[in-house]
Amino acid sequence: MFTPTIGVLALQGDVREHLVALASADALARPVRRPEELAEVDGLVIPGGESTTMSKLAVVFGMLEPLRERVRAGMPVYGTCAGMIMLADKILDGREDQETLGGIDMIVRRNAFGRQNESFEASVEVAGIEGGPVEGVFIRAPWVESVGAAAEVLARHDGHTVAVRQGNVLATSFHPELTGDHRVHGLFVDMVRAAQ
Repeated sequence: MFTPTIGVLALQGDVREHLVALASADALARPVRRPEELAEVDGLVIPGGESTTMSKLAVVFGMLEPLRERVRAGMPVYGTCAGMIMLADKILDGREDQETLGGIDMIVRRNAFGRQNESFEASVEVAGIEGGPVEGVFIRAPWVESVGAAAEVLARHDGHTVAVRQGNVLATSFHPELTGDHRVHGLFVDMVRAAQ
């Protein structure tokens, strides 16, 4: 079976946890900070962190346009929390200068579930993941206000969309990499294999 090389965008955020989760889902995982590293991966995870900081660092490191080009070219990408915000076509409550990569026809509201002290865990049924609900860790999490026709809602929590897929692009409001349950990463690794 083909072992894909999957990068984790290592500008800011919980990079190490994603590297561990991807390795346990049978991928070759490596941090990506520069365009030449991006060129060597079959897929990419954009971790949680601070979306405004991440977008600024992507510009500083010369990564914004190479990332946009790879997403447009169909590279599989998975974004968690801030990564979901980065993959949205439109953001609510973002900074005026905040850049996104796009990739999913959705409008995402930043910090929708509240501030840091309102973080929580919840069981989430995710379409396409067998074996019962996944434990979602929501930390200053966004939610999806609306999706376009091409985007598929995979999960909701309290009536809010928290997982979306559009083609080769996957996004969750929550952090599955913090739980030890690597089924969401397994789904993404399968998406990367299927795209080859």
